[in-house]
Amino acid sequence: MSRRLAAWALAALLPALAAPPSVAGGGDLGREVYNFRCYYCHGYAGDARTLAARMLSPPPVDFTRADPQVLTRERMIRAVTEGRPGTAMKPFGGVLTAAEIEAVVDFVRETFMRRREPNTRYHTAANGWPDHERYRDAYPFATGELALDTPWDRLTPAQRRGKRLFLASCVSCHDAGRVQDPGPLWETEAVSFPRAGYSHRAPDALSGATPFARHDIPPRIEGLTPLEREGERIYQANCAFCHAADGTARNWIGTFLEPHPRDLTDPEAMAGMTRARLRRVIREGLPGTSMPAWGRVLDAGQIEAVIAYISRAFHPIPE
Repeated sequence: MSRRLAAWALAALLPALAAPPSVAGGGDLGREVYNFRCYYCHGYAGDARTLAARMLSPPPVDFTRADPQVLTRERMIRAVTEGRPGTAMKPFGGVLTAAEIEAVVDFVRETFMRRREPNTRYHTAANGWPDHERYRDAYPFATGELALDTPWDRLTPAQRRGKRLFLASCVSCHDAGRVQDPGPLWETEAVSFPRAGYSHRAPDALSGATPFARHDIPPRIEGLTPLEREGERIYQANCAFCHAADGTARNWIGTFLEPHPRDLTDPEAMAGMTRARLRRVIREGLPGTSMPAWGRVLDAGQIEAVIAYISRAFHPIPE
């Protein structure tokens, strides 16, 4: 799957755009739920041009291209409530109320599918960017208007300021933007998330240089029981996406999410955690966080296997 960032960078680094007034479908409640729960995969603009989408197969739905007559309201409510097997869409029935699910579905249908309206941009004060305008000189490098490898002596003073800003701040997420001479120095894919052909167990040279890569390598544990080995398989295929392969939640995804996923190796974070409590969190999700309910995805035996693996690999969990 392609993971190039050019299109995403164009949408994400444009100036902050205030949210339009409340719409009839979904209103402010739907927008609030979407911007907290759904944006990470589907994007603030509903077009699924996100970093997460470039790692998922099949990719999330691009609502701006969806036909509301085909993707009906009933289908969407069922997908949000029950999830979609075989995809990264998890069930939110145990996390959101029925009213919240209906509100977010109506918001998506009205704003993205029917009106094709903008929602909000990433760089807003609410998302921790109170003065994004100070990066204005860097915008041409993010949008591709100016190639990042343009020689310094061919740039105006404002463009030189913008290039310095981009290289000091924006490049960590937006990578190279556009360059005239792609090569080893200007790889067009970010190194802060898994690249094409990336493997947790054998990261390539470029991905292996990132500060996140070491957290994507599972611990090697001898003598796992059959139950723990099954838990390892399930954890590394599912939970590691947010909690990291080593349980620290210090991978790229875990570092990005707010609130951060629990560091399963930290005695302080795991204080008071029991198997009964962890069982309930996995099954029902954790309201107010990005921890979804897995009760309709994993059966009771699989949940027990995950708990057994976490207790063995990361931190002992009492009954």
